[in-house]
Amino acid sequence: MDTFEKSPALVWPRIVFGTTPLGNIYQVVEESVKHDLVANWFRHAKRPVFIDSAGKYGAGLALESLAKNLSALGIAPSDVVISNKLGWKRAPLLTPEPTFEPGAWFGLEHDAVQCISYEGILECHAEGNALLAPYETQLLSVHDPDEYLAAASSEADREKRYRDILDAYRALFELKAAGQAEGKTNSVGVGAKNWTVIRRLWDDGVALDWVMFANSYTIMRHPVALRSFMDELHRAGVAIVNSAIFHGGFLTGGEFFDYRRVTRESDPALFDWRDRFYDVCARHEIAPATAAAQFGLSHPGVVGLALSTSQPERVRDLIDLTEGTLPASLLENLVQGGLVEGE
Repeated sequence: MDTFEKSPALVWPRIVFGTTPLGNIYQVVEESVKHDLVANWFRHAKRPVFIDSAGKYGAGLALESLAKNLSALGIAPSDVVISNKLGWKRAPLLTPEPTFEPGAWFGLEHDAVQCISYEGILECHAEGNALLAPYETQLLSVHDPDEYLAAASSEADREKRYRDILDAYRALFELKAAGQAEGKTNSVGVGAKNWTVIRRLWDDGVALDWVMFANSYTIMRHPVALRSFMDELHRAGVAIVNSAIFHGGFLTGGEFFDYRRVTRESDPALFDWRDRFYDVCARHEIAPATAAAQFGLSHPGVVGLALSTSQPERVRDLIDLTEGTLPASLLENLVQGGLVEGE
């Protein structure tokens, strides 16, 4: 396929604020709390503030809530850079709970359906900007192309779906060109949990400006092949944003691991790893969240972390997590304990 043209690099901050709480992930978040959350992003972070969202988050609720609160706070469009990962759009809610990611989203009035194609991406972009108005998306990407491929019913269907993804990128690069013609700094990336799909897109000539890895390069999971790919992206000047570094909050004491609820009975190996990780962190007097964040930033190609919280008072803490580096002695103990792979 044709190689797409890259755009000049953006200056990324060390933190990109995630908006899943605005979409009511894991619980219904009160409107006043959402307002305070957005307010604290701008109170504590330098402008422009980078924000990551998606039509999938709360079936558009996160986008809607983001625009509502940005407007209420009087935030100028020039003071915010918004990523809207495209590929999901609203649908009528016909069941007691949404059909996408059951058990993860609460209090929704809409469902969401995956819509990855040339036309689908254009529709998702238009819907996203309508929900965000008067703000617009600057960072364009296809959301969850890995999940779209994984849902294939056969190898032929999988290849058809991959062509759909390439068509979706054709739409994104047209949107990017149109935006640049109007003086906008649009750039194209990808967000996925299965990093090998990003690898395939890159190998097939999709000149990504940035990538967002989820649940992939973490202190708990960091395969050698992924690190090698990250080296390659870094050499090519592709910005890497690292997300879901706590595996859905599990590494910081939560009961969800990668969007599913877990217990010591159902997943003893996960809890054993966490217990041993916590023990090493305690001996070094470092919080597990800090260790996980600093490891997530340790690769030279990682420009920042996408982090989220539903607690406004913790926004400052998230920013603090992106400062400093992982102590060499702690890393050595993690490697010796078999918790982290060595070089």
